[in-house]
Amino acid sequence: MTTLGLDGLLQDIRDIHAAKTFGTIIHVGAGLVHVGGIEKRAQVGDQVSLFASSGARMGGEVLSLSRNETIILPDAQLNGVSIGDEVLLDGPLRLAPCDHWIGRIIDASGRPMDGRYLPTGGGARSVQGNAPNPARRRALGTRLETSMSIFNTLLPVVRGQRLGLFSGSGVGKSSLLAHFAGHMQADVIVIALVGERGRELRNFVEKVLGPKGMARTVVIAATSDQSPLLRRRCALTAMTVAEHFRDQGKHVLLLADSITRFAEAHREIAVASGEAASLRGFPASTAHTIMSLCERAGPGLEGSGDITAIFSVLVAGSDMEEPIADMMRGVLDGHVVLDRAIAERGRYPAIDAVRSVSRSLPDAASEKENQLISTARRLLGSYDESALMIRAGLYSAGSDPVLDIAVKAYPELDRFIGAHERLDVYNSFQRLELILRKAGALEPSGPITLA
Repeated sequence: MTTLGLDGLLQDIRDIHAAKTFGTIIHVGAGLVHVGGIEKRAQVGDQVSLFASSGARMGGEVLSLSRNETIILPDAQLNGVSIGDEVLLDGPLRLAPCDHWIGRIIDASGRPMDGRYLPTGGGARSVQGNAPNPARRRALGTRLETSMSIFNTLLPVVRGQRLGLFSGSGVGKSSLLAHFAGHMQADVIVIALVGERGRELRNFVEKVLGPKGMARTVVIAATSDQSPLLRRRCALTAMTVAEHFRDQGKHVLLLADSITRFAEAHREIAVASGEAASLRGFPASTAHTIMSLCERAGPGLEGSGDITAIFSVLVAGSDMEEPIADMMRGVLDGHVVLDRAIAERGRYPAIDAVRSVSRSLPDAASEKENQLISTARRLLGSYDESALMIRAGLYSAGSDPVLDIAVKAYPELDRFIGAHERLDVYNSFQRLELILRKAGALEPSGPITLA
């Protein structure tokens, strides 16, 4: 027997328990199942297996407990379930990732989706993990190469940073995440596809990532037709897998698409358990759930690696003040706003550089680089404030020296933001300096005239 097969067999043996706890269904209704006989051993969050008399089998999770019954939220439709059917208490969900998970597609419960055997590691861990001790975490690390000009300059990404992509549907968010997966520096990439359309999974794996991308990637997927339990668990499982590789000392890039669907899945579960939806349709526990997930990413402790996380946020109607967007901005180390109007005029990525911020600055750049960034942002902001007037032909040159330079620099800056050349950080700043110098924003000797 191979070592790989022996390790998997040993883990399977460790998972065998001499005694099992069974209960029976005593009530079915409103998407919930009430079970008797396991309430003295069950804990909130435990997993169960339901064995329907019709032959169907499904999983579920313990939502609440009372003296006489346990309330279960199943992870599938209740068709075929009846009073008296057996329920097996499985206990808390624990995962045992290993290096053999790289290159595989896994579901939210840690099972393979490609039909092949999936080995497990020796140390199982709960999907409800804790963030590293904040008093012992390292600071953000060095700047990462992204091969995109805007992220190499105006919006730098550093090791251990948590960044949000805020976007409406169809504005290029998934394409930008795919670019990060293919070009950003990392030892291992973990991708969480939360509530994605089923037909997009294979396309993303085969065409977007390809064999080269999958060679360093673990994909965790829960499609839109699956239960809220699985959609919420998808992000938790992905974070748990990322933590496994981080604890090996590796730099992990975690891409989660999207946190909005994660929050919507949590809302369905929380409302089913009796929590009131008070915050524009979201229960009060949503903020804590999101922040608990995000805090698990970031720099690790001394001796471990880091998790650089990029979370996408679906913003309905470009409303950056809606609850999920507002919660995410408060916990992240920067936010990138994708604008539909920019996408409609054909510039990709459709990043609104004026509304986007990287909190890794100013530490992530040198003094000269920060001056270039500051000058470029001031020109972009000046042009944005007067864009309507400029396009209407109402602006007269000479009335505002800064705006004169902004009008001259804007076409080149706009092309720079959407540049698809594969430039490193040094060459990206060289290109930015050339654009600003040609527009007259820099003195010949180098100092910034707009500072």
